Amino acid sequence: MYLLDTNIWLERLLDQQRSEEVRIFLDKTPSACLFLTDFAFHSIALALLRLGRASVLPQFEKDVFVDNSVFMLRLAPEDSESLLTANDAIRLDFYDAYQSVASVKYDPILVSFDIDLDKTDRGRKTPDELGVWGNWQLPGKPHLPTINQPQGKLPIGI
Repeated sequence: MYLLDTNIWLERLLDQQRSEEVRIFLDKTPSACLFLTDFAFHSIALALLRLGRASVLPQFEKDVFVDNSVFMLRLAPEDSESLLTANDAIRLDFYDAYQSVASVKYDPILVSFDIDLDKTDRGRKTPDELGVWGNWQLPGKPHLPTINQPQGKLPIGI
């Protein structure tokens, strides 16, 4: 299972330098193995709005949530103490702390280009590090909710 950080999604949506790496990762990974946090989703929406690319958002929503089975993870109010600890102890900003705590709580591998997440105990992986260029196996699904939706590939070629 993989928790994709905002920068992974935006890399592809905005056709940035590592867009092809992300495309290959998304093509090779069943969408039911992909997760994003509610915070990441709203951060993507905000970034698209700020860049004048708001028209991309409805297609992104359709590609990710309607046509595929990417699952949105949320932190509860009782997770606030963990957020503050991550923020203070290892000097993560709130956004990075949110992603880190979500990866601890739900146990997916955090996929990100953000090197600040390397300071956490769990760290992060890039799509390339997960073996997008070679053979790799999907990890088990420890205690995440079951998703009863089709497992398609994500086009996200906007």
